[in-house]
Amino acid sequence: MLRILLFLATNVAIMVVVSIIFNVLGLNSTLDAQGVDLNLNALLVMSAVIGMTGSVISLAMSKWSAKQAMGVVVISQPQNQTEQWLINVVAKQAQLAGIGMPEVGIFQAPEANAFATGMSRNSALVAVSTGLLQAMSADEVEAVVGHEISHVANGDMVTMALMQGVVNTFVFFFATILGHFVDRVVFKTERGNGPAYYITQMIAQIALGFLASMLVMWFSRYREFKADAGGAHLAGKQNMIAALRALQRAHETPDLPGQLAAFGINGGGVSRLFMSHPPLEERIAALQNNG
Repeated sequence: MLRILLFLATNVAIMVVVSIIFNVLGLNSTLDAQGVDLNLNALLVMSAVIGMTGSVISLAMSKWSAKQAMGVVVISQPQNQTEQWLINVVAKQAQLAGIGMPEVGIFQAPEANAFATGMSRNSALVAVSTGLLQAMSADEVEAVVGHEISHVANGDMVTMALMQGVVNTFVFFFATILGHFVDRVVFKTERGNGPAYYITQMIAQIALGFLASMLVMWFSRYREFKADAGGAHLAGKQNMIAALRALQRAHETPDLPGQLAAFGINGGGVSRLFMSHPPLEERIAALQNNG
């Protein structure tokens, strides 16, 4: 879940900055028509530029932002047996998955956590928490690493960026239409854009973006099953199941609330629509039923 949260947070920040720049520079002047009659073709092109720019820049910055946000220390020269073992595991699995050797890092966190990010299959970062290394057996850690390597091999970050770019495009498109409508029809602004346009557009972007995130989260849940299958292939099916069960046990422990961000936690009802990861029991069942 960390890679998704970091990507989305960066994406939203860049979207806001690009949108502000467009407004400050007056690049949306081509949309200033009489009444609420917008040049929808021009608006769609501008929306695509803003939406895809935010997503692509977020993807390009993903490794850097992850390192900064999580305090990841990249292993350039292994300092102990654990670091050397982790490098060897990642190297072996990357070769099996047919991708370039990722950067490997460790970050300080008591929770069992891991993530992979990067702009391409051959330029990725795989990072694990100190809590993961302490809480799991070697076989279980290998399975977790296999899960993350599979995300890289499957190109999930690139696909996520493309999907988010399309979502951004239509969120900005419809938010702008709503902004112009309120500004021209409700507040009767005759020339240019009044304060109502900017306020309404910003509120609409937040609201529509929240609703659109359900689509992105659905895709994320779907890819988690694929990454689990990939982890089972790279590290062994039983090891992958054991790793998920270890996370499940930790989540059920009363003194460990809110953990397992790497693999998600259980949920139901409406909240499920906004979950980036399927419930752990469903993921375990999927592996058990797969061959």
